[in-house]
Parts: sequence; structure tokens; C-alpha cells
Amino acid sequence: MTGEAGRRGGPEERAVLLVAGLADVAVSSVGTVLGTVRGLLRRSDTADLAAAAEDDLMARGRLVLDRYAAVPPAHLEVLARHAMARRAADDV
Repeated sequence: MTGEAGRRGGPEERAVLLVAGLADVAVSSVGTVLGTVRGLLRRSDTADLAAAAEDDLMARGRLVLDRYAAVPPAHLEVLARHAMARRAADDV
């Protein structure tokens, strides 16, 4: 790497570097994935494995949507609830 390793580039440069890194990971993983797929196709329980993989992907999809689609509570609302809880605990 060049002497610019410690320096952060602009958003365009960072986006290009991220895409290049993702592409590198994808290309280096293709061989492993193909070997795994060949091994799975030789199995007698391929239909069961495919159904289990589909269930797993559906569950992961639900988790991702729940994580990113849900609106987080308002920050000030959370702080107000903590303050009320502390006051209630101090009164006891």
C-alpha cells in the first residue's frame, strides 16, 4: 500500500474501495461455494437441506427487517422514562 494508508479519501474513493473489497471477497469465495454446492447436490437429502436453508433465510430476513425497519424510540422519550424510573426508585 502507498504512504496514503492512514489518510481517509473522499466519499467516492471510499465507495470504490468498499465495492472493490466486496468484489474481492465474492470472487475469492466462489471456488469454495462451488465445491460446497457440488457436495450438496450429491446428497440424498438435498430437498430437506433446501427447505431448511429456505427457512433459515426467511428467519434471517425477518431479523434484518425487524432490525432496520423498526423505528427506534425517540431519544428524549427514553431519557424521560429513565428519569421517571430513577425518581420512582428514589421515592421508595
